[in-house]
Amino acid sequence: MSCDVAGIGSLRSVRCPACSSIDDKVVDSRANEDGSSIRRRRQCLSCGRRFTTFERVEEVSLVVVKRSGDRVPFDREKVLEGLRSATKNRPVEEAQLDELVGAIEERLRTEGADAVTSERIGREVLEGLRELDQVAYLRFASVYKDFEDPADFTREVGLLRKSTEPKRARS
Repeated sequence: MSCDVAGIGSLRSVRCPACSSIDDKVVDSRANEDGSSIRRRRQCLSCGRRFTTFERVEEVSLVVVKRSGDRVPFDREKVLEGLRSATKNRPVEEAQLDELVGAIEERLRTEGADAVTSERIGREVLEGLRELDQVAYLRFASVYKDFEDPADFTREVGLLRKSTEPKRARS
């Protein structure tokens, strides 16, 4: 018989399937192949019956606070679509975009906040594109920063060059 344990902190409420006692000991623990859960063999201290539980970390959903104040769930696919548009016909592989979105999402989740602004996500995407493809960076920036005329592009190219070109030694 097996039980599914929702999260690590709920172990105190695991009940023996035979006698409903909450007093048990762990006999064996093993992580599954992909590391997403742990299988534990337990033995009830009251009746001696053995049973199995599976523990998995419950990820907290990431909420995006939009400029309008609306709160929506983080949508990885939406970020990917924006990146695909910016990198269309550029020498960028889908795997690179997937890796970039994964890194952004991981960075946002590890900070521990349950909500993040759409502005923050946009800045993270821009930073990633700066390293990945500068033309895609400008395309994304033109939409994200709402460019209105060619001077906006000129200003952004200046900022891009300033932050990416190495300083030259004086002769």
